[in-house]
Amino acid sequence: MTLQPLARHALIALAAAGLALPWYFNLAFFASGGSVAPGEFFGAAFANALTTAITLDVYLAAFAFSVGVAADASGGRPRWLAVPLCFGIGLAFALPMYLWWRSRPSAGVRPATGLARRPG
Repeated sequence: MTLQPLARHALIALAAAGLALPWYFNLAFFASGGSVAPGEFFGAAFANALTTAITLDVYLAAFAFSVGVAADASGGRPRWLAVPLCFGIGLAFALPMYLWWRSRPSAGVRPATGLARRPG
């Protein structure tokens, strides 16, 4: 999967936003006394119908993403880094980073044209 440079830049921008924006609120949660202890964390995540829907949506998408990473044998061994990034940092960061990494130009193809490089 080779993307145009603008699309690759957009993926990096989305990954940066996916890191900064959710973690701004995560850090605010921790600063106010929040915890990742399962009882407190999941109590907050499932506090009402809206947060339950969002939590389930994100976790199901993260599991689907992980299955896709596992099935992507052409991604090589480094693809597995995406799974702990997904569950440790967040899907909004890991997914665009994974797509960016997978879209890197291969050694034998010129990125702008998709044509094979001439030897020499």
